Amino acid sequence: MRAELKDAVLKFLRLASQVEKAALACSGAAAAGAGAGLDQLVDDLWLAHAEIDLAARNELLRGAAYRYTASLAEAAKDGTSDGSALRGPQAHFFDAAYDDMWPGHRRAARDFVTPQ
Repeated sequence: MRAELKDAVLKFLRLASQVEKAALACSGAAAAGAGAGLDQLVDDLWLAHAEIDLAARNELLRGAAYRYTASLAEAAKDGTSDGSALRGPQAHFFDAAYDDMWPGHRRAARDFVTPQ
């Protein structure tokens, strides 16, 4: 079961990264004209979110995945020039995924990777 969740999380993160990069590349009106490619990525991200919903063992991960997905979808829709607004939902997602896969183990501060 943990392998299934791990696969779902990795797929989700791959798509989340693609959506974030596309959203950062577009800003304002340019995001609205980004076209079907970005729309398809967001649709794929929502499907990956659904896979996490099915594989997750706790509501904490389900909620964190939803909030991160919604934040990314909003950024893709409106375009964003600053990805810092996504860091909070991203960090909560990472923490929740870790807690779901390794219950009872706390992540050490050194486990966190700060995006550059």
